Amino acid sequence: MFGILNILSQRNKTRQKINMSQEKELDMTDRDPNQLNAHVKVQFEDVLAEPDGAHSIDCVWRCSYMCFNCGKNCCYKLMTTLCGLFIALYWGCEFAFITFDQVWCITPGLRIFSIYMGCAQKFFGTCVTCFLAPICETCGLMFSNINVKNQ
Repeated sequence: MFGILNILSQRNKTRQKINMSQEKELDMTDRDPNQLNAHVKVQFEDVLAEPDGAHSIDCVWRCSYMCFNCGKNCCYKLMTTLCGLFIALYWGCEFAFITFDQVWCITPGLRIFSIYMGCAQKFFGTCVTCFLAPICETCGLMFSNINVKNQ
């Protein structure tokens, strides 16, 4: 009995290792490794600044710093807690739809368009060769016999 449980436990651990090795690990410290939102990195010093000669009382400045950071962090965490999962689900679905559309609709459509335009190119190329080329060649021969003399 214990041997069977041990074998099942080992199989489970092996499956977990395989699943974990196939998934990309999530970096919990650097959450913007590609710098997609570098323009949104907002610190207190980026928003509020007092020029020389116009300084508030030190305790007001310190309290302003703490209030700014607390408000920014609390609001952001509240909004992400309430909306983040739903918005992430929406964007995941949106990019899935875009990928689906590209793979199953747009790329085959472009391929069909390319095939038809290849036929049209041959058709119009033949028409130009048959109808316009002789006219252009004749005009070229006609104008090549003109001699201009400067006096």
